[in-house]
Amino acid sequence: MEKKEFWHFIESAAREAQNNQQLQEAALIKSLQTLEPEQIISFECVLREYLIEADHFNILAAQKIIDGYVSDDSYLYFRCWLIGQGEAVFTTALLNPDTLASVVDDPYQGFEELLYVATTAFEKRTGKTEEDDSFPRNIAHARGLDYDFGSETKGDDWTESQLPKMLPKLWKKFGVA
Repeated sequence: MEKKEFWHFIESAAREAQNNQQLQEAALIKSLQTLEPEQIISFECVLREYLIEADHFNILAAQKIIDGYVSDDSYLYFRCWLIGQGEAVFTTALLNPDTLASVVDDPYQGFEELLYVATTAFEKRTGKTEEDDSFPRNIAHARGLDYDFGSETKGDDWTESQLPKMLPKLWKKFGVA
């Protein structure tokens, strides 16, 4: 699957869902299940590539300001949310995470469900219910696309005292005064 096609699926589902993540998840599954299994696997692989690409200390800083805390799970779900916003928001945020101040609403909600759309679509398409080595996430993992432990966070680490100057717009909107 080409990256443009990946973004088409993400953005079409987002438009259809009108900021409702449950509807966006359902729309993605519905679209993906019409594809050949290899294409669903490819979607999973591209998703993982973007999760790894977004693993950057600047994105982590944005999530810390918005949520007030960081954990492995919340950081992963934040990157899922970021991808779910579409290519323009994703790409712009990677260049300057402070631009998220105009995108993120309070309260913010992670998008963990994005991690499972390919698996669910694959199950519906193939009729398989027992996950094995043919499932999208297992194939992606075998290809080295591990968003949890396969890559190191890019960029320079920061301290909390640096956050107001690092991301002033986000700090003004979400930071503790």
